[in-house]
Amino acid sequence: MSKGSNASGLDLGRFSRRQFLKTSALAAGALALPLGPAFAADKPKVGLVMKSLANEFFKQMQAGAEDYAAKNKDKFDFAAVGMKDERDFAAQVDAIENFITQNYNIIVVAPADSKAMVTPIAKALKAGIKIINIDVSLDDEAKKKAGIDLAFFGPDNRAGAKLSGDALGKALGKGGKVVILEGNPEADNAKERKLGFDDAVKENGLDLLDSKTAHWETEEANTLMTNFLTQHPDIQGVMAANDSMALGVVKAIDAAGKSGQIKVVGFDNIPAVGPLLKAGKMLATVEQYGAQMAAMGIDYGLRELAGEKFSGWVKTDIKLITA
Repeated sequence: MSKGSNASGLDLGRFSRRQFLKTSALAAGALALPLGPAFAADKPKVGLVMKSLANEFFKQMQAGAEDYAAKNKDKFDFAAVGMKDERDFAAQVDAIENFITQNYNIIVVAPADSKAMVTPIAKALKAGIKIINIDVSLDDEAKKKAGIDLAFFGPDNRAGAKLSGDALGKALGKGGKVVILEGNPEADNAKERKLGFDDAVKENGLDLLDSKTAHWETEEANTLMTNFLTQHPDIQGVMAANDSMALGVVKAIDAAGKSGQIKVVGFDNIPAVGPLLKAGKMLATVEQYGAQMAAMGIDYGLRELAGEKFSGWVKTDIKLITA
């Protein structure tokens, strides 16, 4: 299957920023949507399990999924669950367990921990539930150990991070002094984005001063970047593995009186980075179309329920975004 293709021919739609903001307002006040009234017996029940709803990317994902579900409410019933923060792994495990108990037919999941989530997902598969793994790939060895074969529907995180890192490398030139803010080390996409940034550092001849995790979180990134600025006052560029961390980086740079002097790249293209790109406080980010990814996941789940089987990696689109 070609990159970003949708074999169903179904029009998943392009979700506008206005739609995102309108629908995500509903999600902002609650980490888990109510699982709602009794569902019609003749319609499949679809659950979406996301990562932290403090992250704008997952608010967009939820908004896109809700929009898609509303347009197809005659075909399936839908509920979504998120975590309070990026390390609240237990919430994802509980969500899977609850969907199993309530006899859901399809679960679309973006795992926060690529290894730990394999066990509850294997339990769901054993219960006859169709699982669609989006956004963050489950660990191959853990899947093999659990005896499950599950396709991954998501972007090439390594290639996306390299796009972002290359933009920084081009702007700084050989010898540019940079730091990396990594994502949650338990997540496969964090590892892949770190590899992509490392590729960009090597190919562009950058000088990597330091690389540490801020666990995808804005405030943790703010603290880490503040420390980096003290330890390495000659920093010229920052690679942040997601835009939530990039926001914390920009805040630290502003507080240090170095606004616009240090180039920052991120990943996700959340709405908050648009003004920062225009103002020159960020150089670039990477769009990975989270809303479309969730809608696609639901579509593939319905197709598996109808008898189709998917394996391997179905790649979704990425795109470099600059001012």
